[in-house]
Parts: sequence; structure tokens; C-alpha cells
Amino acid sequence: MQTPSAIRKIALLGDYLPRKCGIATFTTDLRRAVATEFQEMQCLVVPVNDLAGGYDYPAEVRFEIAEQDLPSYLRAADFLNITDVHVVCVQHEFGIYGGPSGSHLLALLRDLRMPIVTTLHTILRDPNAEQRRVMRELIRLSTRLVVMAERGREFLRDIYHAPEAKIDLIPHGIPDMPFADPNYFKDEFGVAGKQVVLTFGLLSPNKGIEYALRALPGILREFPNVVYIVLGQTHPNLLRDEGEAYRLSLERLAKDLGVQKNVVFFNRFVELEELMRFIGAADIYLTPYLTESQITSGTLAYAFGAGNAVVSTPYWHAAELLTSERGKLVPFRDAKAISEAVVELLRDEPARHAMRKNAYKLGRDMVWSRAAQLYAKSFEQARLDHSFVGRKSSPIKTLDEQPGQLPEMKLDHLFRMSDSTGIFQHASFTVPNFAEGYCTDDNARALVLAVMLQQLGQGSPRLSEQAAAYAAFLNHAFDRGCGRFRNFMSFDRHWLEDVGSEDCQGHALWALGLCVSQAGQGSFQMLAAQLFEQALPVAAGFTSPRAWAFTLLGIDEYLCRLSGDRRANQIRESLTAKLMQRYADAATEDWHWFEEMVSYTNAKLPHALILSGRCMNDAAMLETGLKSLRWLVKIQTSDAGSFRPIGSNGFYPRGKERALFDQQPIEAQATVSACIEAYHATGDMVWVAEARRAFEWFLGRNDLGLALYDPGTGGCRDGLHVDRVSENQGAESTLGFLLALAKMQALQNTLTSFKEPPGE
Repeated sequence: MQTPSAIRKIALLGDYLPRKCGIATFTTDLRRAVATEFQEMQCLVVPVNDLAGGYDYPAEVRFEIAEQDLPSYLRAADFLNITDVHVVCVQHEFGIYGGPSGSHLLALLRDLRMPIVTTLHTILRDPNAEQRRVMRELIRLSTRLVVMAERGREFLRDIYHAPEAKIDLIPHGIPDMPFADPNYFKDEFGVAGKQVVLTFGLLSPNKGIEYALRALPGILREFPNVVYIVLGQTHPNLLRDEGEAYRLSLERLAKDLGVQKNVVFFNRFVELEELMRFIGAADIYLTPYLTESQITSGTLAYAFGAGNAVVSTPYWHAAELLTSERGKLVPFRDAKAISEAVVELLRDEPARHAMRKNAYKLGRDMVWSRAAQLYAKSFEQARLDHSFVGRKSSPIKTLDEQPGQLPEMKLDHLFRMSDSTGIFQHASFTVPNFAEGYCTDDNARALVLAVMLQQLGQGSPRLSEQAAAYAAFLNHAFDRGCGRFRNFMSFDRHWLEDVGSEDCQGHALWALGLCVSQAGQGSFQMLAAQLFEQALPVAAGFTSPRAWAFTLLGIDEYLCRLSGDRRANQIRESLTAKLMQRYADAATEDWHWFEEMVSYTNAKLPHALILSGRCMNDAAMLETGLKSLRWLVKIQTSDAGSFRPIGSNGFYPRGKERALFDQQPIEAQATVSACIEAYHATGDMVWVAEARRAFEWFLGRNDLGLALYDPGTGGCRDGLHVDRVSENQGAESTLGFLLALAKMQALQNTLTSFKEPPGE
């Protein structure tokens, strides 16, 4: 067939075989279909890698993206622009792209100059705020949107307000295979003379296989020759996190039910040709998914289009496809209904074959050659739409338009400073100082960093192992008798005090709250929730404003996951009221501060009010936080325009001279975090500039022009003195830099991925 119009080169973006997932299979099949149907069209592929080493891709793969590496998305955009690709066809599903809710993809799409056709494999009916924001921007950036079911079109229109005119409905493609009697294929699998029920796809708990197994005893009472085949390996993510626990539980269930002789598990990822032979051998295809929220199922499309009789729970794709005697729908989580439906179809052979023929007939409109033609029409329409709107300008950017370069996240010194107990407090130059032992303050900060890096997709087995040590330190530090954390521990693991400072309690609550809020923390999450609940009550009696502030940061994170906790809400109200009162008592027209002295970790005080004011919808609290932060930033800016934190050698008493030195890394880190929070609250880019100014203090934009960050070790020097930098690289300073860098990376990801400020 001739190439449509002027389109001579397309690029497909998404997962790709040999990566083992449904999107990879779809992208591979779509590329093969388009290349076969339009032989003069060049079809290259840009896959996303979830493994550091990538995969052994075929020749059509021209450029690879590292899933969590934002710069690689921007390089991919440059590659696609430079190689003069005419249309980019994106496969979208939450979970395959890096950044919060896959937002790294948006940075790539925004830089492209050609039309974009996006296939939406998942369309959420109830997205969270972050997912909705990503979808809104994805819809805006895409020239055309492809859905595979009518329900998808409805969701795009009604939930996301996508323009109807840019939506194309193209059914999930399927292989074109002849309509054949299942008995033709059964000999190959040793099931000749038996009735075969098949389920296939990557194995995970949401597939509902346990209900199919519980249905088998009822089926076998009438049809003892039934064989139930479960085809597919365990989902790679599940395998990585939990091993084969789910599959083993299914095998135990089959034995407990006494049906093990009638169940076959094929624990492998099968290629298309072998898959179609399995489908051909099936008398009934079964999909007992547990919930309705699946807008597209490739496995259902394959089985249905091949002419299988299908029994399915009524998830969205099945409910739409299996109408007019083309399949049987059964309630969710109902083994008895599954059993009855399968028995009825096996008993009524004419009805089963009529169902197969109805499905096969409709499936002729779903074969890949037909799908390729429909995609070609979408590509052509996208080209016309894009020409009408106008091409984007050149991808070449000035320095002002490019995201600022940030140092690499290097954890060598963090690991050097850590052991199986936790992180050491101090260093002699770059060597841990055992004599100074450990403290809860630093282990809490280290745990915060580990969780933040996991959020950024920069986790590793080594970091996870060390995070467990930091969490264990906090658990051991907590004295359940008095509900307080101890702080200082000697190298020989003896506590040096009975009760730590209030600031120590605040640091620990901050770390624990963050662990609770972040999905995927597993046992950390449960331990953190228990400790947080036991440690929080004493916070109501704290007198230190900084302890209030750190506790408020922890409470906010905790309430992100457990918003109904009445006591946490009450303590938040109490602590914010105290902080507001402190400001009211101390602030004057020229002193917008909470105390008679500006001392240490200063920016955490306005940070806590900005965050709490935003989350509690308290405009006065938010404005107080912003006003005090503006004042703090002003007094911490030198005449040369660089960040100049309040020196720890005397601080800044009201009415007296401020100390210029010693300048501490923790002050820069606190200011970076507070300014980023102010940006998220207001969308004002001024705060981004202030965060960048404070961060650059680490890199040498300071009073002495000397860098505190050491790129050789990944550590940070302990302070800026009047004539030099400290040569020691302790935990507080190193963690201060790494926390600031993680915050800056997250901010840069957001700024690069989203055009509009938050909340718009």
C-alpha cells in the first residue's frame, strides 16, 4: 500500500520488546503493522528503559530514554527534531514514564516541532490532582488522541474536557488468524479430548485468578475433563518487589481446592506466534478481573478477535465489547457466577460456537492491517491540524530558556559516612569521626533524603539498605516509656542522654511523616505510622518554634495519607496558632520575624506556615509565611546579589549587627526548601529565582567565591568561615546539600514538564 500523503517518517515512543509488558507488545505490533501496510514509510522507535543497561533492541530502535532521567527526554526531543520525523506516535500509560505521574514525558513533547498522536492505554475516571494535571497537559500537547473504546472517548470528553474533534477511536489491534476449531491446536499442548479454559497476561493480584480457581470445583463436577491454563509470567514489578508470592499462593489455593490436576501454570512471557496457538486451543477465554477500571485490555482483544468464547467480569472494555451475544459477563469476585457461566457455555455447544463466530466477525475490523490504516488516517489528520495551527519554532534555546544545570546526585560520601547502625555525625576531613558517634537529627534527615530520592526515581538497593538502617536508628532512639526520642549515641552504641531536644523530636516526626505519606515504603510505612502516632502527642507541649515547624512538616506529610486523623489535625491547628502568635508578638514594621533573634534553620519557620496555610486553606497564615520569608530572603542577600545566610557566630539579635560568619549549609538548604514551597503556593517565578540563588551558595556564589560542595566526594564542607571553608564534611552539611539538590531536581522536573504554574 502507498504511503499516505507527505508522511515519510514516523517515530513510536513507548515501551518496546524485548521489554516484557503489554505496552511493549502493543508498540511492537503497531510498528510492524504500519511498516508492513505502508512500506515506503520509515518507522523508527524511541523506547523507555526501566533498566540501567537497557534491552537488546532490534535495528528500528534509534534512541533510548532512561525512565527517570529528565535530560534524556530532552535529548530524545532534540533527536526527533533533528532527524526530521514527521509524526510522533506516543503510547501513554501511567507508570511507564519518569517523574511524578509520568510528567517527564511532557517535557519531551513540549520540545517537539512535529504533530503528536497519543494513544491512551489508560484513562482514569478518578485521577488524583497530579494525574489530572498530567492528563490535562498531555491532551493540550497532543495533536490527536487515540482511544480504543467508546468509554475512553466519553471519559476524555466528560472528565478531562478534551475537544471531541481531536479524538480518534481505533480498536486495539489483533493478529489476523483463521477461524479454527480449538481441537486443531490441542494436541500440541497435550490436552486433546479435554475442554480448555484459558487466562493469559502478566500475572498480578488484580487479575482475579483466585476466583477462577474457586470456580473450578463447580465446573469439574459436570465437566471433569476441563483444564484451566494460566499463561504468563509474573509482572516484572511484582516479581521485583514481592517475588513469586502471589503465584505460589494461587498454587496452594489450587491444591487446597483439590483441582491441581486440572490447572496448568505456564510461567513465561510468550511470543505472538506461540500465544496465538494457545488462544487457538481454548474453548473458553476467561478474564476474572477484580475491578471495572480497565479501559483497554489487549489480552481480551486478542482472544475475542481470534474467535474465543469469552467469560469476563464487566470491566469497562469487556462491558463494551461483549454485547449482542459476543460473550458472557459475570459479577466481580463471584466464583459461583463464573462456574455457572462456563458450565452453561460448555453444555450448549451451538450457543458457544455462535458466540465465537459473532466475536470473530467483529474482530475482522480489529486486525492490525486495519488498525494501521486507521492510524495512518490519524497521522494525516494530525499533519493537517498541525499545519493549520502552525509549526513550532526552532528547538535551539538560549541559556535563559534552558533549565539550569544541577550537579549530579552523588551519594559516595553519604555511604562513606553510614554504617549498619546509621549515619555518623561528624567527619575529620572526608573520614567519619567515630568519636562523635551518631545522632537522631542526622539519621532523620538521611531517611528524608532516601525517601525523596525514591520519589525522584533515584533509589537503589544500596540506598534502600541504608534507609533501613536510618529507620532502625529512629525506632531504637524512641523511648516508648516517655514518648520521646533520644538524640546522641556513642560509637559503642550507648545512649548519651535520656531525652533528646525538642528539635530532635521535630526532625524525627518530619521523617516519619514523610515515610507514611509515600506509597511503596512497605514495612517502613507501617513502622513509621506506629512511631509517628506514639511520638506525636508530646509535640503539643513543645516550646521551640523550630520543633513546631519540623513537626508541622511531618504532620502535613502524614495527613496526605491519613487525612482523617483527628489528633494530628488538632495538633497542627495548635502548633500553627502558636507560630502565628509568636509572629504577632515579635513582628514590627521593620522586623518581620517570629523572635527577637534570627538564629538557625530560620527558613523552616515561614516554610511551615506557607505549607500549613496552603493545606488548611488559611489565607492569613499563608500570607504571614510569605511575608516573613520575603523579609528573611532580603536580609540574607548580599550587596553583590548572592545568598548570605545569618552567621552562626552570634546570629542576628534585633537592633544589633548581624553575624556574617560562620555560614552554615543547613541555612541554605532550609531557604531552598522554603522558597520552593512558596513557589508551589503562589506560582510566582520569583521564588524559583530565590531558591536557585540559595542553592548556588553551595556551588561558590557566596561571599568568598568558594564552593562548599565537593564533586569529588559528593560531600559538603561544614561551613564558610571569614577566610576559608571548613575542610570537614560532616553529616549535617552533606545532608543539607543533598536535600537541597533533591528539592532543586524535583522543582526542575516540574518546571520542565509543566508550562503553567501549579494550581492553574
